[in-house]
Amino acid sequence: MAIQFSGLASGMDTDSIVKQLMNLERAPITRMQGDQTWLSNKLTAYKDFDTKLKGLLDNVRTLASESQYNQYKATAASGDFFSTSASENALANTSYQVEVVSLAQVQKRYTAGFSSNTEQTFGTGELVFTVDGVDHAITIDETNNSLTGIMQAINDADIGVQSAIINDGSENPYRLTLTGDNVATAFTLDSSGLTGGSGQTLGALSESQAASQAHIRVDNIDIYGDNNAITDAIPGVTLDLIKAEVGTTTKVDITLSNDAIKTNINSFISAYNEVVSFVTGQSTFGDDTPGVLGGDSGLANIKRRLQNMLTTNIAAGAGVTSLSQLGLETQSDGQLSLDATRLSAAIDTDPDSLITLLAGNGDDIEGIGTMMQDYLSSLTSPTDGLLAGRKKSIETNLARIDKQITLTESRLEKREETLRMQFSAMEQLVSTMNSQSSFLSSQLQSLENLWNYKK
Repeated sequence: MAIQFSGLASGMDTDSIVKQLMNLERAPITRMQGDQTWLSNKLTAYKDFDTKLKGLLDNVRTLASESQYNQYKATAASGDFFSTSASENALANTSYQVEVVSLAQVQKRYTAGFSSNTEQTFGTGELVFTVDGVDHAITIDETNNSLTGIMQAINDADIGVQSAIINDGSENPYRLTLTGDNVATAFTLDSSGLTGGSGQTLGALSESQAASQAHIRVDNIDIYGDNNAITDAIPGVTLDLIKAEVGTTTKVDITLSNDAIKTNINSFISAYNEVVSFVTGQSTFGDDTPGVLGGDSGLANIKRRLQNMLTTNIAAGAGVTSLSQLGLETQSDGQLSLDATRLSAAIDTDPDSLITLLAGNGDDIEGIGTMMQDYLSSLTSPTDGLLAGRKKSIETNLARIDKQITLTESRLEKREETLRMQFSAMEQLVSTMNSQSSFLSSQLQSLENLWNYKK
């Protein structure tokens, strides 16, 4: 690009004049960029709303699922001997007397003590483990014939026996310990095959603990297990054994877990209120600064549709037929509140009609949770839901504006080039006229000097 000296002939700051003119010419681009920002903010708001709708949908799916109402709790009179947990297969309103006779134990054996776990070496050859009647040969050579090397070789063999080294603090403190993987694992070790090298063997093993099954009595019936988690003694209940004490029984009561129902309903209310709060925040009602989605009537329609579903009466018999009977109330701002006392009373008094109200009966009655689930699933559909439709429209407009900005930028580049050429031509013309003026002035001065001389 040629070097331009702005205003040398005219004395005007033509570069500044061109920049100011171009700033005026760029006003449409500034407006279009503002439109882009507004559209991008709208898309972000729609995505936020979609996230809140999906959160409500997740909670509604729980309300519409009958399995959530089949949650039980197993309560032990004492936590000293075992802990309890119950599944949906438990039997409500039952109780059992449980006695822990003995805990499950795996077989444990150990070697005599040795002076070092790394420096003292043993013979080379084969260690032969017999595990549950099957022989397993483990090769020991000069690379792994220390106590640590033998331990690692046993663990790497993956034969159902784990090895470790303990230090008992004696003169020869290092002992190799061997532990079966479970109570059914029985093993022996033959180290006589270590005949090479130093020829030293591990010696005979001593047993510190024999393998035995867990033993409990449920209502005086003997039950055994291969570990300390007993899952089939009480239907739908797991007993995690902690301590045994023969002759001591602990009562276990199985009841319906009302806490799970309350938790799920409270989670639903929280998710519903987030949706309502978002819609209200976008509205112009009572607020001179509406949200970016304030002009979208679809949001208000969604709010009204959800509110109408909340007030639906379900023909579930003479029991609970509306959410208001569960203690749910709509506040002046459209959000829900809960009377926990009324909810507890409804659960305790008529749980069957409560389930029908929320989840339906799987036949001819559609629950409120099911209604909302269908509606919210359509709203959040990735193909034809609210966000999908609004996103497509917004992205089309953004692309259109991008194209307009590109075309306008191209036109303005040419416009600026034209202006600079015009001002440059003007400067050249002014420069030429200045030169002619100087020449004429010089000639007139010469004539005047000549005239004065002749006088």
